[in-house]
Amino acid sequence: MSEPSPRPSVEPAPPSRAEITRAPKVLLHDHLDGGLRPQTVLELAEAAGHTLPADDAESLGRWFAESADSGSLVRYLETFDHTVAVMQTEAAIERVARECVADLAADGVVYAEIRYAPEQHVGAGLSLDQVVAAVRAGFEAGMAEAGGAIVVRQVLTAMRHQARSREIAELAVTWRDAGVVGFDIAGAEAGFPPTRHLDAFEYLQRQNFHFTIHAGEAFGLPSIWEAIQWCGADRLGHGVRIIDDITVDDDGQAHLGRLAAYVRDKRIPLELAPASNVQTGAAASIAEHPIGLLTALRFRVTVNTDNRLMSQTSMSAEMAALVDAFGYGLHDLRWFTINAMKSAFLPFDERLTIIDDVIKPGYAAMSGSA
Repeated sequence: MSEPSPRPSVEPAPPSRAEITRAPKVLLHDHLDGGLRPQTVLELAEAAGHTLPADDAESLGRWFAESADSGSLVRYLETFDHTVAVMQTEAAIERVARECVADLAADGVVYAEIRYAPEQHVGAGLSLDQVVAAVRAGFEAGMAEAGGAIVVRQVLTAMRHQARSREIAELAVTWRDAGVVGFDIAGAEAGFPPTRHLDAFEYLQRQNFHFTIHAGEAFGLPSIWEAIQWCGADRLGHGVRIIDDITVDDDGQAHLGRLAAYVRDKRIPLELAPASNVQTGAAASIAEHPIGLLTALRFRVTVNTDNRLMSQTSMSAEMAALVDAFGYGLHDLRWFTINAMKSAFLPFDERLTIIDDVIKPGYAAMSGSA
């Protein structure tokens, strides 16, 4: 699985939106409760007796986007009060999971790891295991309906401001042979460093289990350093603030600090989500997003959606925005995609099969070199 160079010797024309949609894509950082269809939120809210800020799908979708587009991670996270509220029964969770797979498959995603916090879906009496089982049932149904066009796995998340991380870590390991491939902590970073959950991460390491950590989004380099050097994260959820350890001189030469150099040297994957990072204030705009420099410096960059509902985005939209901002071509999108597949928590042989049998042939056919 050699890493392709970011640029071909001759630059072809930028891919069209239709080509981007058709291209195979891999998604590592997407929240289940951040990707609901507005119409689904409406219908589930009516069944649950939950009051929403809008009463039609178009207005509701606009409300989510506008509320999330505040430049504040704390306010961004408040939008989840409504999506989580309508995901408190097995039927509702299964529906959301099934529709998630359908939406991703329609967008050309061939592999996805979808994360969510089981502890947030037990308010109506479900057990943690029932929540995971419901998501699994939805994913299995969605994959079957997609006819094998997509593989989807679960990443179980613990909330960093709560004290259930060890319990969720044990839950993830229990389900490791039934669709769960990883663990994560999420929520507001400031005041809740990853080392608060060191017991969970040490347990996961003893169990030879994979985990990623939300770090370096709303908080800077100390969060990234703790996630890697204290907790042992396999990947960085966002990690966009690694740019704070890189300087560029007047001649355009980049100089990496010790932490940035370590992240690049160790090929630690960055789960970047450009649209979301702009919304939360981690980047000023897509054109100014650190992904441009990090890609040029050959960090293990991956492109992700984070929360498709709140950001009104998709993998195709994220890729198209990068094409517009940085002039990327299909070769670059292929590089991002293979980076992501190499970084997935799926077993090595399964990753290799998707790269060799799906991703590479898919891009080869589009570039006319099949």
